[in-house]
Amino acid sequence: MQKCNAVTGLVTVLLLLGCGDDTRNDTGNDMHNGVLGEGWLLEKESHAARFEQLESYLGGFSSAMWETGHRYDVVHAAIAEGNHALADYHWQKIRSAIRNGYTKRPARQANADALFLEGPWNALANALKEAKENEGANGAAVREAFMDARSACMACHVAEDVPFMNDQALFRDSDGF
Repeated sequence: MQKCNAVTGLVTVLLLLGCGDDTRNDTGNDMHNGVLGEGWLLEKESHAARFEQLESYLGGFSSAMWETGHRYDVVHAAIAEGNHALADYHWQKIRSAIRNGYTKRPARQANADALFLEGPWNALANALKEAKENEGANGAAVREAFMDARSACMACHVAEDVPFMNDQALFRDSDGF
């Protein structure tokens, strides 16, 4: 979590540095007196070029999938341990990560929504909510909803023409509880 916060802070600083107004005042002098230096964004000749650099740095859908994969692994472990509150927390964040991803790559939205977010994601979110509200509840419904969501993830990879994503430890290790 600290790594995520550090990256978010870094991106915020970079956005502020790279997207601010011209650092020169009316006399042509640098208002920052060399404090900001000639960074990888400031050296760009225009705001458009800075935004292009930021888009490249922030990556496309793959960075969202990296976060999703990490959180998916935590969700699986939390469900296995009966920690439905932790599983729910990360499950909610998975939806945000995917939505952030298709903000950067809109072509990925149709399958992400249709195959995952509009069905299986909701089913597991509801099962986790119920399990949290009923502390002693049998986790079978949560585990079943997770397995359905896992299948939906894998189907989405096939639909997006990246079926090789399904052949990794993340999915082998989560094939059951």
